Amino acid sequence: MTIQYRHNGMGWKADLHSPLDIAIPMGIHGPKAWYVQPPVMAPVMENGFIGSIAEGGKVNFFQVNFNPHGNGTHTETLGHIDPEQFPISKWKGPFFTHALLVSVAPQTLSNGDEVILWEQISEKVLHHRPAALIIRTAPNDASKKTRDYSNTNFPYLEEEIGRRLNEMGVIHLLVDLPSVDRESDEGQLTCHHAFWGFPDFPRKDATISEMIFVNDEILDGLYCLSLQPPSFELDAAPSRPILYPVVHVE
Repeated sequence: MTIQYRHNGMGWKADLHSPLDIAIPMGIHGPKAWYVQPPVMAPVMENGFIGSIAEGGKVNFFQVNFNPHGNGTHTETLGHIDPEQFPISKWKGPFFTHALLVSVAPQTLSNGDEVILWEQISEKVLHHRPAALIIRTAPNDASKKTRDYSNTNFPYLEEEIGRRLNEMGVIHLLVDLPSVDRESDEGQLTCHHAFWGFPDFPRKDATISEMIFVNDEILDGLYCLSLQPPSFELDAAPSRPILYPVVHVE
């Protein structure tokens, strides 16, 4: 099956038979951040009911305890920084968008911070003007799928990236980091605020997805992004972003 759409006056065709999953499965060995514990997945055992076939039950019926921001791939809305807590259940898409994947190595500042700068990605972003931007950081080793990012001062995006993407109308920002902002920044979250235009011109249609993983077999370039997080009444939910290859059509 294929879909066709237009973006910036150009026609594109996406092959839905060739999905490229850029989510990290949530599990006890998955990545975590913000000092949270790994997810807990345990069978319900009540009043003689056994929620595990392996333990003699008729069905698998598990209870799950996790933190969407700290346990793996997740998508968050403006509600992450808005006192009104705009939930992801009220986010109405768009669910399919024209996306650009770029790879970049963070720059080391004088204070030791590793930061992705607008000037490193601006040429490609301004040329393609996508609706969604996916940033893959180097080095891109598999440890990203199991890493504990707590108290590591992981790389982050400078505020200018959030501001520029806001001005361009980019509605989805996806990164393979636990946050677009510095781990410890006294709650400023400057890139979050700039991207969402909060508080002056808040963008409820825009989302940020964090802790994705884009393996090296997926090349930089243009894709169709499918982003449909579950309808949680929270500012964030576990997510499974999918990319589809695209070709230009007349």
